[in-house]
Parts: sequence; C-alpha cells; structure tokens
Amino acid sequence: LTLTDRAKDVVKSGGEWISSVALENEIMAHPDVAEAAVIAVPDEKWGERPLATVVLKEGAAAGPAELRAFLAERVAKWQLPERWTVIDAVPKTSVGKFDKKVLRARYAEDGLD
Repeated sequence: LTLTDRAKDVVKSGGEWISSVALENEIMAHPDVAEAAVIAVPDEKWGERPLATVVLKEGAAAGPAELRAFLAERVAKWQLPERWTVIDAVPKTSVGKFDKKVLRARYAEDGLD
C-alpha cells in the first residue's frame, strides 16, 4: 500500500482506499462544475463512503444523477459517491486550499443539507 494523498484526503471504504483528490479532479472535469470537494463520511456497511460537495458554474443545472453518471464513466463503480450536495462555495484556508475540516464539521452538524 502506498498512500499518494494526505491521510485526510483518502476515504477507506470496505478495505479499499479512495482518493478524494482524484474524485474531485474527475468531477471538476464536468462542464457544469466550478469546484468540487470530496470528504469521507461514516457508513454502517463500509466504514466510510465519499460525499461529493459541488459548486456549479453560474447558470448550470446539473444534478446529482447527471454528475454521478458522468463520474461513472471515469472511475470504478465502488468509488462513486452515493451522496451529493450542491453548495454555494467550497470553504478555503487562508492560502486558498479547500478547507475540508469545515466541510466535515458542517456535515457533523447538519449533514450538509
């Protein structure tokens, strides 16, 4: 096993490692997506599963089903997030990196609904 991402940037799901950064890059390849951040959320069956948070480009209307179908052509089925949410902006750190700690805290508070 070789980790190529920071430990917080991987999702351990059913004994498999899923790179959140790789998923984000693939999701952001969709023409309607401005930004995407993927975090690990608890899952009873698999331990963790990816949750995709997406910022759509102005005027874009892609929904979770369309984004999931797009991603399904680019990654293995077991890597696909079941949970998707559209947000206004991905929180950023002072140096402009995605602040996934904020997203994880928001998920813990209200499920990012």
